[in-house]
Amino acid sequence: MLWVKAFHIVFVASWFAGLFYLPRIFVNLAAVPADSHAERERLLLMARRLHRFAGILMIPALVLGLLLWLYYGIGRGPGNGWMHAKLLLVVGTIGYHHVCGRILRQFEQFSNRRTERWFRVFNEVTVLLFAAIVVLVVVKPF
Repeated sequence: MLWVKAFHIVFVASWFAGLFYLPRIFVNLAAVPADSHAERERLLLMARRLHRFAGILMIPALVLGLLLWLYYGIGRGPGNGWMHAKLLLVVGTIGYHHVCGRILRQFEQFSNRRTERWFRVFNEVTVLLFAAIVVLVVVKPF
């Protein structure tokens, strides 16, 4: 079980690393001048690759987490309300990942209407999700 838990943590941290940086690329894309085609294409290429790579990392993170929960019984039974909250945040993180994909498509289609400042705030959502998940898992407040 410890090997499964260790690799779950590695893949979760790696997935979140992609989600920490992808919106930062969106900040840069929103700030690119209209006449800077090379810079825009370079940032789009980076965003595409990072979104795809983070998506690949998400799969083993979720599979290993389900294995810990369903097979090893972590977070099951009475007094494990923290797990329900964590699962809700995981679903939120999956949604955030998909929203990032939608935003990337908007940049590719020249249809982004959000400002650089909006993306700076959007970028902080992953920090809050990650911190909340870690606190729930370590502290198990309920």
